[in-house]
Amino acid sequence: MKLLRFGPAGQEKPGTIDAQGVLRDLSGHIADLTPELLDEAGLARLAAIDPASLPRISGDVRLGVPVAGSRKFIAIGLNFRDHAIESNLPIPTEPIIFTKAISCLQGPNDPVRKPRGSTKMDWEVELGIIIGRRASYVTREDALDHVAGYVVCDDLSERHFQNERGGSWDKGKGCDTFGPVGPWLVTKDEVGDVQNLDMWLDVNGKRMQTGNSRTMIFDCATLVSYVSDFMVLEPGDIITTGTPPGVGMGMNPPVFLKEGDIIELGIEKLGAQKHTVFAWDQRV
Repeated sequence: MKLLRFGPAGQEKPGTIDAQGVLRDLSGHIADLTPELLDEAGLARLAAIDPASLPRISGDVRLGVPVAGSRKFIAIGLNFRDHAIESNLPIPTEPIIFTKAISCLQGPNDPVRKPRGSTKMDWEVELGIIIGRRASYVTREDALDHVAGYVVCDDLSERHFQNERGGSWDKGKGCDTFGPVGPWLVTKDEVGDVQNLDMWLDVNGKRMQTGNSRTMIFDCATLVSYVSDFMVLEPGDIITTGTPPGVGMGMNPPVFLKEGDIIELGIEKLGAQKHTVFAWDQRV
């Protein structure tokens, strides 16, 4: 299944996509797509609904974050070898964990804000994991049993804040609008092999990132297991799993985002995003 939320920010309704790619309204069956619906029973209940029986969603609608009420937004740093090299940082021997503020979550096509004082705003296409069942100290072998599905994430970053403002990556990762997620949650059964998905990102029509999830240093199962050793993962939590090479910071000379730039990105089977950069004091 592809599950989504549509409508104005703060007023989203749940939806799905039928086999012909038509958006359908699920609000006659559920009030919202919440974490409680992401376990096996909840997903089975949604899968039993015939999409053809649901109202079509007409017009050009806004898409929101696919799941309402996520409580954690966990990120993994330097999880692609070539990205670690382009960042001039050591290849990790264990996953690097940091957090993105829940308040930075937003829809996949919403505009993104360049923060006040930003000089090094950067892009990162990433594969996101959505937790479906509580996970604490889970083994790698059992880890994916706790996953509901996968999403596209843009782990937007302000490198000056991240690397030059006191040593905390979180400062450059959780700025408002720095967490576009979606366009939809794709359940595990529809994704198949999550470790073989093509990834890409363009800025102003120029290809910047090309990669594949098979080149992750630590795969999705390893990451879910590892993170669950340090914190309980709950339904709706997001783990974004690192980016392939091609970020602005790694170019020679570095290239960073400016107001008016258009970012487009996507992952095979998971859909695509598009957002425009706007100034911190600009109304959109």
